[in-house]
Amino acid sequence: MAPPPLRVARYLRVSTRDQSLDLQRDETAAYAAQRGWTVVATYEDTMSGASTKRPGLTQAMADARRGKFDLLLCWKSDRLFRSLSDFVRTVTELGEMSVAFASVTEPIDSSTAAGRLVANILAVLAEFERGLIRERCVAGVAAARRRGVRLGRPPARFDLDHARDLREAGESYKAIAGKLGVSVGVVHKALREVHKTSPEAPPDRPALSVPADAA
Repeated sequence: MAPPPLRVARYLRVSTRDQSLDLQRDETAAYAAQRGWTVVATYEDTMSGASTKRPGLTQAMADARRGKFDLLLCWKSDRLFRSLSDFVRTVTELGEMSVAFASVTEPIDSSTAAGRLVANILAVLAEFERGLIRERCVAGVAAARRRGVRLGRPPARFDLDHARDLREAGESYKAIAGKLGVSVGVVHKALREVHKTSPEAPPDRPALSVPADAA
């Protein structure tokens, strides 16, 4: 007995309302018919591919989780994916739901061995791309440090005199921290150090530099 035809869902997208989905509709329908697939759903979006909120695609992924189709078909992969890494992530997610992906204009069909090979090659390229980006970031930070560039936020100024005055006036550590824009721990540490050295405030005390991450 021949296996039942694949249940196919189509995802179609154009960037503006001035563009037409007719070409994508016609070619995806013809592609499915040539392979004996049954089109059971069509999802459409009219918006930029850079948008992270695409109602049609969101619905398609939700229906994929419900097992409503076996393969997601698009005219060209850039209609669906924003980047190579997005391609790998989405195709992997579909695969975990036992849903294949195919493109009409590209040699990608994860329902076949050859198509899975292409998808795996693209996954390797995506990882290579991520590795290059990480290496460039590390090299850039190292070069900046060699030039003496200070990385991160500048140190915050902590007014020790003001902190002591507020404490002597009966303010809590939390209230002092809020007024000076630092953490409670910074206030505790600064006042504790003062008490260790002398119970009396020295006549002239400069403001302390406190690392911003401590604030």
